[in-house]
Amino acid sequence: MSKEPILRSADWFGRRDKLGFVHRSWMKAEGFSHSVFQGRPVVGICNSWSELTNCNAHLRQVADAVKRGVWAAGGFPLEFPTISLGEPFMRPSTMMFRNLMSMDVEECIRANPLDAVVLLCGCDKTTPAQLMGAASADLPAIMCTGGPMLKGMWQQREIGSGSDVWHFWDELRAGRISEEEFQEIESCMSRSHGHCMTMGTASTMTSLAEALGMTLPGCASIPAPDSRRLVMAEMTGARAVEMARAGPRPSQILTRQAFENAIRVNAAIGGSTNAIIHLVAIAGRLGMELPLGLFDDLARSTPFLANVRPSGKYLMEDFYYAGGLPAVMREVLPLLHAGSLTVNGRTVGDNYRDAACYNRDVIRPAAEPLAKEGGTVVLYGSLAPHGAVLKPTAASPQLMQHTGRAVVFEDHDDLKERVDDPHLDIDADCVMVLKHGGPKGAPGMPEWGNLPIPAKLLKQGVEDMVRISDARMSGTSYGTVVLHISPEAAVGGPLAIVENGDRIELDVPNRRLNLLISEEEKQRRLARWEPPVRHYDRGYGRLFLDHILQAHEGCDFDFLRAYPGGEQLRGSPRSWKRRAQDKLPSPF
Repeated sequence: MSKEPILRSADWFGRRDKLGFVHRSWMKAEGFSHSVFQGRPVVGICNSWSELTNCNAHLRQVADAVKRGVWAAGGFPLEFPTISLGEPFMRPSTMMFRNLMSMDVEECIRANPLDAVVLLCGCDKTTPAQLMGAASADLPAIMCTGGPMLKGMWQQREIGSGSDVWHFWDELRAGRISEEEFQEIESCMSRSHGHCMTMGTASTMTSLAEALGMTLPGCASIPAPDSRRLVMAEMTGARAVEMARAGPRPSQILTRQAFENAIRVNAAIGGSTNAIIHLVAIAGRLGMELPLGLFDDLARSTPFLANVRPSGKYLMEDFYYAGGLPAVMREVLPLLHAGSLTVNGRTVGDNYRDAACYNRDVIRPAAEPLAKEGGTVVLYGSLAPHGAVLKPTAASPQLMQHTGRAVVFEDHDDLKERVDDPHLDIDADCVMVLKHGGPKGAPGMPEWGNLPIPAKLLKQGVEDMVRISDARMSGTSYGTVVLHISPEAAVGGPLAIVENGDRIELDVPNRRLNLLISEEEKQRRLARWEPPVRHYDRGYGRLFLDHILQAHEGCDFDFLRAYPGGEQLRGSPRSWKRRAQDKLPSPF
């Protein structure tokens, strides 16, 4: 008897009955010959291409390369679109639609005759959304990321997306560059397709997809316009055919050990604070809890090695030439679970123990790190009972222990209206506070957390201040910024009751964030607090507000999380394996 596994797609294309006729006939309408149904695994190519998502605008070409690999390996590639999330454009925030995209990905995978899927992504939220959806569907899945764009150049100066936007915007507001120069920079910064070429959220999440074991080794760092990006895509397609027959599935790769590896790699590369929310959400789809304390614990013993903006000097193109993520993973391999399985069927140790580094100023050796601790610190206290986060590699050392007077902005509109008011009562020692930037309050937890320093202070030479909020910030941002305060102001968290003039204590070494008012005063203020007016009464907005979890829970929908030890969601491999036991005879 043949040992060839029964493919899931056979339940569509391998039948002798009326349904088999219909399925094959409609596929032949696209010009495919009869031979594609003769035992070829069907590999879906889940494409987040969109002209509204500039980071992913080249993924059609990447998909063509994947198809070459699938055909060559004996598979049958079928490309399908999902919604796409363009970080610069979508309002109120792409974060509001990450879960929607994940549902789109999950249901497209589950509903269609696919034996495996290749996930094509790049922009910030497209990567975690696809991983979340694939984890829930749990069919064999492999990711091919789109890669970072080429580095920008202005007047012989290398400039990076995001990080230098914030820098030059402050320079303009302070009167140190002209409007004409600012417009020149606008045309020089983003000069190719691909996602941000700084270690922002996009570069972070594509790196962590590799660290989790969901891409082929070396995939994350290749620049988008580099021909080797297409070679990687072709190799990914070929591997997907093998996975269709023998796995592994996401649940076999995305283990607790794999997530711990990703957390350590995030620390080593100085990755985005947004990675915490996304990793927690992906793990939740598999019934795993990733408490915030785990991120802090692992970061304390992981060296910071990647000298890449916003926490360093270089850009992602330089990072790739220096050896890319494989070089970083080799340095921290003694700290990783080297036996963790990856999509190529080999372990993390097998994949990375021989990786080379070609520039030690870009990627430092573990014995000579940029800092002994990397990653994100997690703060608790009377202002953040469920936690808040701060990225120390992008913050000012002199502000790591600071107590200051609160200057409060009730929402983002209030911030925009007053931040550059020359009469604003603020000085460099104050703590800027933004409320209602969280999951429910904004809604969608936009990247408002990197509050702009008031123009009058910029003109005085102030470059950083302590800023706190329940919002997120771009991974390309920098500064002493406390984010993701949980619970958020909109649900009655302590942030909601902060008033102008209150004293706020930030103590990073001791991981504390406190509102220095008495318990009696706190209770008095909470008693008179009223929830804000809901933003939506219908549609997806209402679904979002009714079911969104808080930042420390990954901001996923409560009904999308799996339960530890429980049956995976409907349509799992177990169910179609049971159906395959009928062993429908092939009509060929």
